[in-house]
Parts: sequence; C-alpha cells; structure tokens
Amino acid sequence: MELSILELFLNASIVVKSVIIILILASIISWMIIFERWIYIKRVRQEFEEFESAFWSGAGVEKLLESSQEDGYEPLGAELIFQIGYLDYKRLSAENIDSEVIMESVQRNMRATLSKEQGLLEKHLPFLATVASVSPYIGLFGTVWGIMNSFRGLAGASQATLSAVAPGISEALVATAIGLFAAIPALIAYNKFISEADSLYSSFEGFKEEFSAVLQRDIHSS
Repeated sequence: MELSILELFLNASIVVKSVIIILILASIISWMIIFERWIYIKRVRQEFEEFESAFWSGAGVEKLLESSQEDGYEPLGAELIFQIGYLDYKRLSAENIDSEVIMESVQRNMRATLSKEQGLLEKHLPFLATVASVSPYIGLFGTVWGIMNSFRGLAGASQATLSAVAPGISEALVATAIGLFAAIPALIAYNKFISEADSLYSSFEGFKEEFSAVLQRDIHSS
C-alpha cells in the first residue's frame, strides 16, 4: 500500500515527528527572513543609487540635507552616513574648533553609522546560515532514529521481510528530505544576501571616504 507523506508523518515515532516539526518551523522562519531581506536589501540598493546620483549631480549638500530630514522620511545607508557626518561637521564648524578635531569627530561618527548599517544589512543572516548547516544533520538524526526503531521492531517478528521495514524506513527518510528542503534554500539565500550586503557595505564605505575628502577640501578652503 502506498502511503502519503502526511500518513508517513502520522505513523512516525514521537522523536521523528518532533524532528520534522522543528525542521518545518525552521523552514517557515527561513522563508520569512528570505522575503524580508530581499525587500530590505532591494530598497537599500535602490535608495543608495538614487542618493549617489543626487549627491554627484551638483544639487548641493544643504539641499540633500533638507531632503534627508523631511518629516516621515528615514534615510538609509549612505544617505544616513551623509546626514550624520554633515550635521556633525556643521555643528563643530560653527564652534570654531580646530579642523583636525572636526574631521576626527566627523569620521568617527560616520564610521559608527557605517557599522550600524552593516549590522542592519546582515540582520537575521546568521539564522539562515545556522539552518543551512544544521538542518541536514537534524534530519539525519530523525532518519537514523526511525530506522533504528524499524529494525528494533523486527526483533520479535517471526519473519523479516522488506515489506515489514519499508514503511518505517520511509517515515524516517521523510526527516532527511525535509532537512534538505529547509537547508538548501537557506544556504542559497545566505550566500546571495551576504554577497549583496558586502557589496553595499563596500559602496557605503567608498562613499564615506569620498564625502570625507569633500569635507576636507571644504574645511581647508574656508
């Protein structure tokens, strides 16, 4: 008789059921993170491209600052680094502080903001990495446990046949299949998102250095 996956699950031992439930929950959470990260990183990249284009268009830093401070608008990435750095630069410049002290403070604040943005880009990615690396082993544990139970059940049987152990082994193998189902998308997504996060971080860092150079020229020319 051919059994469905649901029937295999219902007939499995409590340990195998627990393993399958854990893997399904891990897979659901992984997919939630995948969609959230995809939307967030896409938004950050789009806003960075728009901001970088506006910054080098010659519109002026004051106008860009006003745009980044509009009510209800939350700057991200390079735009937030720009806002934090330029506000600090304006505040300290008005106090007639030494230019080197001003630039040290500006660069320190921009580095701190860059570090926070990196954390936001990599948010939840360690969970995907954990699911990708651990899920196959959790599934394998469920499979081994299920197969052990199947063969243990043969101990009191008068005749050992393949049909006697096949259902139990099938139940156990479902755990491995679900483990791979959870791990493969998590691994692919992790590699994709960590690569994009690194790329955006490098772009933000490059912008920070370029903006620092712009401020350096401005402070020495004034």
